[in-house]
Parts: sequence; structure tokens; C-alpha cells
Amino acid sequence: MPQVRAERLIRIDPETAFAFSQTTGDFRLKWDPFISAQGFLDGARAPGKGVRTRTRSRLGLAMVSQYVSYAPPRNVGMTMVSGPWFFTNFGGGWRFTADDGGTRAVWKYTFSCRPALLRPVMEWIGSRLLGYEIERRIAAFARACEDEGLVVEFRALGTGPGHNRPGTDPQYT
Repeated sequence: MPQVRAERLIRIDPETAFAFSQTTGDFRLKWDPFISAQGFLDGARAPGKGVRTRTRSRLGLAMVSQYVSYAPPRNVGMTMVSGPWFFTNFGGGWRFTADDGGTRAVWKYTFSCRPALLRPVMEWIGSRLLGYEIERRIAAFARACEDEGLVVEFRALGTGPGHNRPGTDPQYT
């Protein structure tokens, strides 16, 4: 299965970086250039193993994914429950480690495409497109984490380390 990966060194602590990465709803739209809406499903109010989310991209594609791991402040993993027809499967994950007075953030996607006959070409194209998007997203994430105004707003929402509510979007709850 193809995998794309992006990483950045961010000048904030791993706890804050982790919590910031798991925001949803209106706050997520302030930093994530890929999505137009994202929120928890099934009445969930916070991320955690087994929790499902619905994400709509700015291109109109929608995906329901489920947390398969949630280990603050180190890592989180999700897998697609339903999504665009061309993915056989799709998963993503974040890893955060303390590094040089800040945090090394690594974001990965693993995926496979269908139909089988076109898989090699679709996965080659997918690797390039998703590679571009993951780089764009982690760059925006890093900029947002280092934007003092956004970090202050984030902490005021009660979403920083020690809090368990990264924001919800009523459209999806």
C-alpha cells in the first residue's frame, strides 16, 4: 500500500501540538486548508478510540473515519469507515515527539485504490496528490501552532493540554 508522509519541527510543546491537531469544527477551519467541515458523529463530544468523525473536503468529497488509536500526547490513528469510491482503504495518523525544545510532528496517510485494473496508475496519481495535500496541511498546521494569536484563542476554548474538548461542529453531531 502506498504511504505519504510529512513532518515539521514546531516550536510548541507536544501536548499543545497534539491537542491542536485534534481540533474539529470552526477552529479546525482556521488552520486546515483541506477541509470545509469536520465534526464528531454519534453524539461524541471529544476524540477517543472508537469515535467517528465526518470530514468534507473543500472539493466536496466526504469521508467518515474512526479513531483506531488515541494516545495523547504521542500519537493518534484513524481509518476510513466510508468515503470516496476510489479508495479501497485509507488511514491516517499523527505522531508527536519532543525535539530540540519543540515538537517533531509527523503526519502519514496509507491508502489503496480501486478498481484493481487501474490500481497502479491510481495509486501513483494518489501518491502525488495526497503527498501535495499532506505537505500543504502540515505546513498550515505548523504555521497555526506558531501563531501566538491562534494559540491564545485555542487555549481560551478550553482545548489545550488537560482539556478534552477540541470543539465540535453541530452540523455533524
